[in-house]
Amino acid sequence: MDYNWENAIHSLSKITVSSNPNNEPVTIRGDADGLKCIGVGTDAAVFQSVDAPDYAFKCYAVDKVSKIKTEEEVYRVLGSSPYFSTCYASTDQILVLSYEKGTTLFDCLLQGIHIPEQVVTDVEDAREYVRNKGLNPRDIHLKNILLQDGRAKILDVSEYVQPGNDYRWEHLKKAYEDYYHLIDSKPVPFWLVETVRKWYNQRQKFFPSFEDFMKFVLKYTTFKK
Repeated sequence: MDYNWENAIHSLSKITVSSNPNNEPVTIRGDADGLKCIGVGTDAAVFQSVDAPDYAFKCYAVDKVSKIKTEEEVYRVLGSSPYFSTCYASTDQILVLSYEKGTTLFDCLLQGIHIPEQVVTDVEDAREYVRNKGLNPRDIHLKNILLQDGRAKILDVSEYVQPGNDYRWEHLKKAYEDYYHLIDSKPVPFWLVETVRKWYNQRQKFFPSFEDFMKFVLKYTTFKK
């Protein structure tokens, strides 16, 4: 393993990542010089090191480490692709990936950065690529898609071995096609994006369809046609 990787992984030993219930983002405890957290998910947090800036270190919560080898194998099956990161190595708790510059679609909404239609096209093409590799493209959402030089780069492939369709991408695509024009290039407050996210995660308890959910969102937010 590269010496710079070893330095970063040694620093990461000072960090503890813990999962939370109700599909909430992980909690990070501890600190280490030269490390910057660049992403937080429900299973892991991603760090960049000043000693090895070309790499991203995905540090899993203690109770989620069983997913590391699975995700590493998914990257192996995907091979070289413009749609995904490159996986270089793994440890008991960390996945070493290529660092991908860009802004997540989640942050694009917060900052009012325009999301071009090419991103939707790229994700559709990436999903077809995944299927052709015998995998199942799941868990594709705002925080797992980067806007990178006008194109899409997809993060987190850990669920591609699971069966079934979670419809997260289909719903996101429909929301883009039908409603994105209402907020295109306008910064959306964090509290509002988070509120809609939490509503979405609970939608099946209260709404018979995604269309009914969106009608509710439009009624009780500042989004107007």
